[in-house]
Amino acid sequence: MRITHVPTGIVVSMQNEKSQIQNRAAAMRVLQARLLARQQEEQAAAEANARHSQIRTMDRSERIRTYNFPENRIADHRTGYKSYNLDAVLSGALGPVIESAITADEEARLAALGGE
Repeated sequence: MRITHVPTGIVVSMQNEKSQIQNRAAAMRVLQARLLARQQEEQAAAEANARHSQIRTMDRSERIRTYNFPENRIADHRTGYKSYNLDAVLSGALGPVIESAITADEEARLAALGGE
């Protein structure tokens, strides 16, 4: 007895029993088990890809800000802001940092509108 699952191309052959009905039933059980295993493998691969896409590498390109205490320097890598007043920023003078973020956001939005 040979059974082929057309959508996946899985082929199961069974010749263990003397009866064709028993061979067909055994082949169907094997085919169902193989289809279930294939489905579980595909689902596990999809979940692994989803998990892998959520993991960040933390390259230098992914950094947002650098605080250099010995040089009293702050650098915002997304906006290009760099200043030597880290102590003032840590004391709460966030105005220039926020302004640089607002300016970068406005430029990105204008570029997106201009690109359409």
